[in-house]
Amino acid sequence: MSSLAVAGRSGFESMVDRSRKGVVTSGNLVILGIEAVGFIVVDIVKRRFSWTEFMLQAWFMTRVSLLPTILVAIPFGVITSVQIGAVANQIGATSFSGAVNGIGVLRQGAPLVTSLMIAGAVGSAICSDLGARTVREEIDALKVMGISPVQRLVAPRVLAALVVALLLTVIVSMAAMITAFIMNVGGGSISAGAYLDSFVSFSQPTDFALAEFKALVFGLIATVVASHKGLGASGGPKGVADAVNQAVVLSVILLAGANVAITQAYVMLVPQGVA
Repeated sequence: MSSLAVAGRSGFESMVDRSRKGVVTSGNLVILGIEAVGFIVVDIVKRRFSWTEFMLQAWFMTRVSLLPTILVAIPFGVITSVQIGAVANQIGATSFSGAVNGIGVLRQGAPLVTSLMIAGAVGSAICSDLGARTVREEIDALKVMGISPVQRLVAPRVLAALVVALLLTVIVSMAAMITAFIMNVGGGSISAGAYLDSFVSFSQPTDFALAEFKALVFGLIATVVASHKGLGASGGPKGVADAVNQAVVLSVILLAGANVAITQAYVMLVPQGVA
């Protein structure tokens, strides 16, 4: 057998192996997510949910993500208003800049900025924490004592991430839209009344509901991926670092795919038009 054929066969086998690992990882993520959500619901109903851990994690997530989120939302609002304002001036549609800015921020900008902050700042912290516990065999110790790591550690973090993601989406929406309003109205390209009128006419309450729903889905995905990679870390500090890197990359990929799917479903199912 020629060396070219051997190389081709090895490349095919490597591709098949990677595909198999991808399927296994996807299945494990789904199982972990279902288990975490199940523990949240059951433990809250039975009044045994770890609210102390939830509050600690929610405060930690807010502390590490609030300021970076605002600092990203303001430039996002500036860029959006500048780009949209330039196009609107070219086609003579400056009166619709408020609607385009508002809809773009609500439907896409706010949940995406929130998801990136959750995946980058919060997800990496969760993965490194759980990874350090795993390599120190603390997770194995919990299992020996009959305590589920998913119930004790993952479920409170998932619920905390969902709550924080909802709140961050509201903050991002407000910061970005206020920035866009100041840039457009302050620059003299459009009056405040016309800007707000176009925003109110074209935006719908379902746009905000879409942003909050995306925040829930993105927060769940990012937290589950980070928890899965953290619980599966091995090989000491290097293994934890590799797990954090994999968690962030995989989260961004999954979030992008989920964003496309949710947006397409929203456009197809929700009637669009002037309110």
